[in-house]
Amino acid sequence: MFKNKLLLLIIAGCQYLSAQQIVFLGNLQDAGAPQFNCDKSCCLIERPNEFVASIGVYSEEEAFLFDATPDFTHQASFLQKQFKTKLSGIFLTHAHMGHYTGLMHVGREASNEKSLPVYAMPRMADFLESNGPWDQLIQLNNIAIKRLRGPENLKTISVTPIKAPHRDEYSETVGYLIKGANKTAFYLPDIDKWNVWEQSIIELIQSIDYAIIDGTFLAEGELERPMSEIPHPFISETIALLESLPKTEKNKVWFTHFNHTNPVRDKNHPTRLKLEKEGYHFAEFAQEISLN
Repeated sequence: MFKNKLLLLIIAGCQYLSAQQIVFLGNLQDAGAPQFNCDKSCCLIERPNEFVASIGVYSEEEAFLFDATPDFTHQASFLQKQFKTKLSGIFLTHAHMGHYTGLMHVGREASNEKSLPVYAMPRMADFLESNGPWDQLIQLNNIAIKRLRGPENLKTISVTPIKAPHRDEYSETVGYLIKGANKTAFYLPDIDKWNVWEQSIIELIQSIDYAIIDGTFLAEGELERPMSEIPHPFISETIALLESLPKTEKNKVWFTHFNHTNPVRDKNHPTRLKLEKEGYHFAEFAQEISLN
């Protein structure tokens, strides 16, 4: 009896050690909250552990950060300390301020990393190599640029970039298809509108286990300026598009990248509570989902 219990404990321990997880490390739009010069109610209340949108993917063998945000230090430190896995590299989605500027924290003035792998699409890589202060990170060997042209097969996961339309002033924009041991997730914090994408978001959701997608704004009228200047699929538009899907499919959707004005930041907001009942999820810091 004792031997059987011991064997079960060993098996359980092995399963724990080999666990492959995605952890949410932030859920806010690039500028976070509170935002500069915002005196509205959305910025008067500071919430703990609210960081710019990012995820970590980790196992006992490796850990990757998706996007280097202005909150990089908090996020990377949490990932490494909480899960006791050294950062293996960073995947960048595009060259907007909330998605790459955290690289400043690995340079000579900060942690002075040695050849930290940074995975980037060709235009994103060119941008880093051709513009200061990012080129200094390369010259001083703080980061090692890994140019993506297709799937990147790592020890425990496969990561495939998929291009998406999104105001590509300095680089292309991509989402990442992340294949783990048994499950697949898609991470896309920024896109202009679903109808200008060559991919079908409905078909994509049906083909994967998790869709971590752009939830920047809840609906039209959220900003005082014309919202067409910064196009994103409103959450209201996304749920209308997915209305015909069964709850099992809606349950795959995790909204993230919330603007400081987005009322779904409030866990008790009626619209958020209603959508959660329908099956949708809203990313929160330290939440985990399994790739096993």
